[in-house]
Amino acid sequence: MRAAVSENVYPLLVLSDIVVFPHTIIPLLIENEKTAVWVSASFEAKEDILVCCRKRPEIPVASEQDIHRTGVRAHILQLIQLPDGALKVFIEGKSRQLITRIFQHDDMLLAEAEPVDDVVLEERRAEALRRLLVETFQEYCESYSIDIHPDMIAKIQSQEDPGFVSDIIVSYMDLKTYIKQEILEEKNIDSRLSRIYDHIQGELDIARIQTSVKEQVRQRNKASRKNLQQEQAQKMAMESMDDEVASLERQLRCKDMPQHAREKAMGEIKRLRMMPPMSAEGTVIRNYVDWFIAMPWNEMSEDKTDILMAEEILNQDHFGLDKVKDRILEYLAVQQLVGSMKGPILCLVGPPGVGKTSLGKSIARATGRKFIRVSLGGVRDEAEIKGHRRTYIGAMPGKIVQGLRQAGTSNPVFLLDEVDKMSVDFRGDPSASLLEVLDPEQNATFCDHYMDIEYDVSKVMFITTANTSYSIPAPLMDRMEVIRIEGYTSHEKHQIARDFLIPKQVRLHGLEGKKVAFTKKAIDTIIHEYTREAGVRNLEKEISSILRKVVKEIVSQRSARRSQITPSRVYEHLGVPRYRRSGRRESDYVGLVNGLAWTEVGGTLLTVETTVMPGKGKLLLTGKLGEVMQESAQAGMSYVRSRASDFGLDADFYDKIDIHVHVPEGAVPKDGPSAGITMAASIVSALTKRSARAKVAMTGELTLGGRILPVGGVKEKLLAAKEAGMKEVLIPLENEKDLKDTPREILKGLDVHMVEHMDEIIAYVLN
Repeated sequence: MRAAVSENVYPLLVLSDIVVFPHTIIPLLIENEKTAVWVSASFEAKEDILVCCRKRPEIPVASEQDIHRTGVRAHILQLIQLPDGALKVFIEGKSRQLITRIFQHDDMLLAEAEPVDDVVLEERRAEALRRLLVETFQEYCESYSIDIHPDMIAKIQSQEDPGFVSDIIVSYMDLKTYIKQEILEEKNIDSRLSRIYDHIQGELDIARIQTSVKEQVRQRNKASRKNLQQEQAQKMAMESMDDEVASLERQLRCKDMPQHAREKAMGEIKRLRMMPPMSAEGTVIRNYVDWFIAMPWNEMSEDKTDILMAEEILNQDHFGLDKVKDRILEYLAVQQLVGSMKGPILCLVGPPGVGKTSLGKSIARATGRKFIRVSLGGVRDEAEIKGHRRTYIGAMPGKIVQGLRQAGTSNPVFLLDEVDKMSVDFRGDPSASLLEVLDPEQNATFCDHYMDIEYDVSKVMFITTANTSYSIPAPLMDRMEVIRIEGYTSHEKHQIARDFLIPKQVRLHGLEGKKVAFTKKAIDTIIHEYTREAGVRNLEKEISSILRKVVKEIVSQRSARRSQITPSRVYEHLGVPRYRRSGRRESDYVGLVNGLAWTEVGGTLLTVETTVMPGKGKLLLTGKLGEVMQESAQAGMSYVRSRASDFGLDADFYDKIDIHVHVPEGAVPKDGPSAGITMAASIVSALTKRSARAKVAMTGELTLGGRILPVGGVKEKLLAAKEAGMKEVLIPLENEKDLKDTPREILKGLDVHMVEHMDEIIAYVLN
């Protein structure tokens, strides 16, 4: 089409009452068939067109004199063919054009035009007007509720071209056609911005006057209008109340709950009636009322107070753990005597796999209560405990309220698992939120942020679990009764595997009645050669692994005989043993001393090895030791140097030698204050060439003067010594009190010596 005319000639589209501005995109409806034909052709040919407006839109057919001479060159972005034959096109204004000649060509008008350049007389004035225009335009949009995309607002604010800003803003304003045409024809940017700013200010003044008039009328008719509004609101509530709202109200009236809770929920129902059914806030209120209906305000499960039956249940589910069982039975005894008491907060502390979580289930079964478990590992937001405030869609109660709803009663056994693994960040401290939950003096009026109403959780029996107690905040520890669960001895693991784990896994693998049996030696082989733990979790995994292979043999019909698991079949199914049996050594060696250490998974035997070589008096420490253990080694070396004459050493013995202290398993980080005497004994053994007894283990920290300081984790360390086949154990004298809490099964076969000075260690250990 363009080939027939010159470059500055464009097809002319004359609009009745629409003024198109550069940089804007607008939709147009074209119903004239001839116009639709050439517009379609221009779209296909990707040619620009010229758009201008009539002077008198009431005249159906415009003459050349009735067409404004200033228009806009535009590009057709999209063309949609409507079913009635009309066209819907989207055009984008490009630049102002001054029409110099209009003439007819075939069935369309053509216009010869030349670009109109913007003129800026005063750049500072133009910039000031641009800023004022952007600022007042936002107020204009708010006053007249103009729907403008935030991206466009951002684009206008960031655009420094005043001509661009003026064209975009005027396109959004509701002005008469001739005013917009005058602004389009204005080449002077200063004058154009000033006119637009004047129009916006005028519209804002009108909006303020309207607001003022409305306020005056409202004040005059406040009393009468209030009555009228109440009547209208009541009528609207009656008309809009649907079956769902009526059902919620009936459920609230039938629900057994405190009066203050019922009143709050009824108030929310009243608000719900006043809202449109599909409003977002209405959804929030419905969910809120649902929580009121679902919560077990006064629903209580009947406690079982039969002490003998509870003791039988606890013994059925767990072997050992006598201290924990006694504490539960004490609680039930008080419950039976006084009728009710505030729920105790027990904290079960012990290594993984010793049965802390499963013990909570047994307590629930013994007391006849519902059981709820919530894991707190990795929780770092206090809203996880006390809920989110009801200020946005998606808010919900915390884990305490959720757990009570799940239980359906107000007195469940509530297990807060991994309480030592909570974190703190900018969202708050969840451990601080737990204070209100676990404090017996406060939890009768516990307030969840979402529910925003007091709820009595004092009847809940809270139980917390942790692997370590030192990482639990002190204020939280103060609210709890800590019960430590030591690791199991080999004998206890054998009993647990035989009476609990094997029957459970046989049942889970569908092998009941298949005559599957483990021999005593097979169980011991799994315990000593395939697991190394304080609990029995990995032991259960290994038993499960063996039974899976037995199931495979039965299903594939390769074995129809009675499946008896012997040590040879354990090796066959589990492969090469992972650990040496008990890790013991039978011979005495120079410089090799047995120490005892505590880890998160229980106690462990930690050997310290020292060797002496020619050198310049250096002390070498290897084995990935932490700062505390490095300092212990240095303190031990200082002790030896200060007592050199007592050990038969020259005063300058260290000048021509290097001493290398090594703790095996160098890839495993080690730290703690329990290895001081072990390192000192190892150094003395290496320097004096006296062998250390292989069946003696020790734990304790050393001062420079040779005094032995107390350490922690004595029970776990004694258990590790017994598991490693030690005959004698040396512990600090001040730790003698810890032996009272150590089970007899652990102490049986161990000769425990109390020591308070390093000289006693040398006498006991070195040959």
